[in-house]
Amino acid sequence: MDNKLSKDAYGGVAGKDYVPFISGGSKKSGGNAAVLTIGIVLAALFAASTAYSGMKSGLTVAAGIPGSIIGSALIAAFAKQKGILGKNLIQGMSSGGESIASGMIFVLPAIILIGSKASFLEGFVVGVGGVLFGIAIASLVHNYLIVEEHGELMYPESMAISETLVASESAGESLKYMGIGFGISGVITIITGSFLNVVNNVISYVNESFYKWRFQVEVNPLLLGIGFIVGMEVSLTMFAGSILSNFGILPLIGYFSDLAKGGVTVWNNPGVAINAMKVSDIAGSYVKYIGAGMMLSGGIIGAVKLIPTIIFSIKETLNAKSANNDDSSSATNLILLCGIIVGLIAGFLVSGGNILMAVTASVLSLFLSLLFVIVSGRLTGTIGTSNLPVSGMTIASLVLVTFLFVVMKWTNPESNRSLLLFGTFIVTAIATAGGYCQSQKVAFIIGGDKNEMQKYFAIAGIVGVVVVTGTILLLSNQLAMTGDNVPFALPQANLMATLTAGIISGKLPWVMIIFGVIMGIVLFFLNLPIMTVAIGFYLPISTTSIILVGALIRSLIERTSTSEKEKEVKVSNGISLSSGLVAGGSIIGLIGIILQVLGVIKGSEPRGFAASNGMASMILVILVVATIIPIITSRVKDAK
Repeated sequence: MDNKLSKDAYGGVAGKDYVPFISGGSKKSGGNAAVLTIGIVLAALFAASTAYSGMKSGLTVAAGIPGSIIGSALIAAFAKQKGILGKNLIQGMSSGGESIASGMIFVLPAIILIGSKASFLEGFVVGVGGVLFGIAIASLVHNYLIVEEHGELMYPESMAISETLVASESAGESLKYMGIGFGISGVITIITGSFLNVVNNVISYVNESFYKWRFQVEVNPLLLGIGFIVGMEVSLTMFAGSILSNFGILPLIGYFSDLAKGGVTVWNNPGVAINAMKVSDIAGSYVKYIGAGMMLSGGIIGAVKLIPTIIFSIKETLNAKSANNDDSSSATNLILLCGIIVGLIAGFLVSGGNILMAVTASVLSLFLSLLFVIVSGRLTGTIGTSNLPVSGMTIASLVLVTFLFVVMKWTNPESNRSLLLFGTFIVTAIATAGGYCQSQKVAFIIGGDKNEMQKYFAIAGIVGVVVVTGTILLLSNQLAMTGDNVPFALPQANLMATLTAGIISGKLPWVMIIFGVIMGIVLFFLNLPIMTVAIGFYLPISTTSIILVGALIRSLIERTSTSEKEKEVKVSNGISLSSGLVAGGSIIGLIGIILQVLGVIKGSEPRGFAASNGMASMILVILVVATIIPIITSRVKDAK
């Protein structure tokens, strides 16, 4: 067996003629009880980690590669006879947990932000319906997307995962660096706010006089790891949004607020006079709504740009020669039927007894999901799941469902809650389809059984729904905090809440929203990434600045490498270490919150030097040095 993929894996032959990495007659199974158990554990781990880090930063990190690295080590320990086919199932299940989380966190927390609640049962039924429907529709177009378009749709992240699986003999090194990252992140997370809260980890400078501005850095290993993974371009673009927000728009509003007469109060906080607004008031009540407008225009422009892709995808799917071939298996049909039934049950469950709402909103949600699931599968083949415009497709869907609600005069807060639950179904289906198609492409390249991947991915998806719904409910008190410098920024969920509540009630600072939309249009004309700038504008600068620090570390590693081979090895080790930073910060942070909720630990406020900028600066230096040293001292022989 070769130790690398053939060039045919990247195209040059028809999909039906491609010989997979593991070839030879009938498909061999990669699964057994050990593989399933490992997969369920990793699906839960990546779902919790993605939910936590995504709600904090607005960015999510694909789990396929770290899943394949961890899976390689665990398969070697517990299911060696299953080899690469077992590792393939585990990377698929890891992606399953992460995909569901990166979808559900966009909409489900918005219910808490509008001052309402969702039960575990509602979240579970809506999520599972979305998972099953997304998998089933993507399965119906499997042959077209995966086989017939082989070489045309590259599935870049699938190829990276496949290469990682094939080279999995060196997984020990990658796992070592992930372990180092997990340790660094765990220690810093334990002593800071998410856990014991004995030291301050936010460097903060705020100017309240004349030119009002704010600069902060949250010394958070999780965010630094995300910065290293996403790289300089994305990090710098986000930080540019924060600079515009904190050093441009905020001081401008501050200048005019100082000129205001007494007696006029903030639109959503009557206790604060306009001319007495502090930096935090301006940021929380005005600047963030400009950011919401920018994200809204980014989502709508993204959805409009998708129209040709939607038309092409539907047309090609209908014309596909294999559309009625073996991919319409009984298992797929059963999953599709279950997805539709569960979706309809969810519609009746969340509509509060309104049968007309249950039927019309369910049918519209299923139709929009069908449309965007096919688009999601195709776009994943072009740009991968990490860059999938899930928020744009979700915004377009939610606007249409919201208009249905307004036309039908379902405009009370309870109806808004139902609307967001329908939106959760749609976003879960879209996100699931991307992760599922990516995993099935890996199975096609490696030689795994697509039906086996379908079953294992479905199990991982359901596990992901349970974990994400539970995590959101567990964190509900912290997620409900609004305004400035909250524990979880929730940029996408805040946008969904603002958008739906604003359209339904009409109570929004529309001037700020419209100004944000105009800024988004200007960015579009300048050919700049609207959503990336907008999320940076919306997020606290403390978040985007530490993400930039992570990207700067990567840039330093790249520039100090003496050869292309050395750079490749060190960046690869850095990404493994950064994945450990993200996992450690998320999981340890989540454990800390669980222990606080249970009353096991009571985090005290830091005092004296421990509460100062000096302490936070010391932790930043320690974090940067501890991250750089293992990466920069790694040798080329590490990548065998």
